[in-house]
Amino acid sequence: MQKLDCFKAYDIRGQLGTSLNEDIAYRIGRAYADYIKPRRVVVGGDMRLSTASLKQALSNGLRDAGVTVLDIGLCGTEEIYFATSHLATDGGIVVTASHNPKDYNGMKLVREESKPISGDTGLKEIEALVRKNRFAEVDVRKRGVYQAISTREAYVDHLMGYMAAEAIRPLKLVVNAGNGVAGLCIDVVEQRFASLGIPITFHKIHHQPDGTFPHGIPNPLLEENRQDTIDAVVQHQADFGIAWDGDFDRCFLFDEQGRFIEGYYIVGLLAEAFLVKYPGSRIIHDPRLIWNTLDIVKQQGGEAIQSKTGHAFIKERMRQEDAVYGGEMSAHHYFRDFFYCDSGMIPWLLIAELVSRKQQPLSTLVDDRIALYPSPGEINSEIAQPAAAIARVLAHYQDEALSVDHTDGISVEMADWRFNLRSSNTEPVVRLNLETRGDTELMREKCAEVLSLLRSADG
Repeated sequence: MQKLDCFKAYDIRGQLGTSLNEDIAYRIGRAYADYIKPRRVVVGGDMRLSTASLKQALSNGLRDAGVTVLDIGLCGTEEIYFATSHLATDGGIVVTASHNPKDYNGMKLVREESKPISGDTGLKEIEALVRKNRFAEVDVRKRGVYQAISTREAYVDHLMGYMAAEAIRPLKLVVNAGNGVAGLCIDVVEQRFASLGIPITFHKIHHQPDGTFPHGIPNPLLEENRQDTIDAVVQHQADFGIAWDGDFDRCFLFDEQGRFIEGYYIVGLLAEAFLVKYPGSRIIHDPRLIWNTLDIVKQQGGEAIQSKTGHAFIKERMRQEDAVYGGEMSAHHYFRDFFYCDSGMIPWLLIAELVSRKQQPLSTLVDDRIALYPSPGEINSEIAQPAAAIARVLAHYQDEALSVDHTDGISVEMADWRFNLRSSNTEPVVRLNLETRGDTELMREKCAEVLSLLRSADG
């Protein structure tokens, strides 16, 4: 029985067999073609065992609507972003479920110039066409052409433009693809480094794409999925470690001691790096944790602009402001020169250059910032009535707050600490992010206080 509940706020994701199957994938292809009216569309997919058949059905739907399909094969999400703009096609679709369980799959859709298609920009209309399922009869004489191509070398050419090869000192890096598709790109990057004489060596773990996920679902945000990277960094005495989710649009960094670095502090590092190269530029950030980013951007003479959380919102604001860089604490990093899209490969290249230029380990680059603005990272609570719980927490702090911002959930700011509470789009979970001005004890105290209020309100 088809539930057809795979359409989410930003993309398509669902459990195989019920929420997503070949029939639905075919209809998505037809609906995309009817709504976007493209001539040529790039498709690709991750390593999941169901991806090949779903991509085939999707491609058949596109071709039956007269669309030429350019299939770049096994790839990460950002390779679809790249190929769509690089080949000047009318859109692109990647079949992936990133870090979801192995019985799930999904799709991320873009239109021309790699512009995202989400709930506010066409995804609801495509869903309506899929549900209606009334498409024109197929005219075999006008059926679209299918062509298998590769854009990976061109994509890696583009990546190399973010790194000054002459600045790189010898580095050892641990790379953990999590049996996702990042390893395929790392192999080409490694060859390119060798040809250019860039002295970076890789220690690869869980490197081969494998949809059975023999080492667990590739989601480094889960603490239990970090230990293999930590152990490898320590064992190989690496300069830092990198781990990716399944479709590698997010990368997670570990310093030379094997310590996991929260994405929040990487946003600050990359903002600084871009403002050194492009003085006075605009930097986009999300509302969850902000003080470190605001401080760095002000110090460097840039302009910090807050956007609602979520890739579609960040990308839209990036384009509006012509921002050079945008960062979310969830490890999504966006780049003007990458079609205003997010990339999980560009950040670590920039960090490698930064570590080399400053001749300091990654721990030194972030320690001062962590001390200035300590945060425990995002804490999730299962709450039956999220809106009511958040309202009660707000009522408790409203009178003492210096400001309350409603850009995304609530951001409540006091003199020495602040927090953001927001509901998940997909589950009854409330997410807490909190930071203080240099006071770790206050961070712990206020974190416990807010969580107690939030969770007791539910009971």
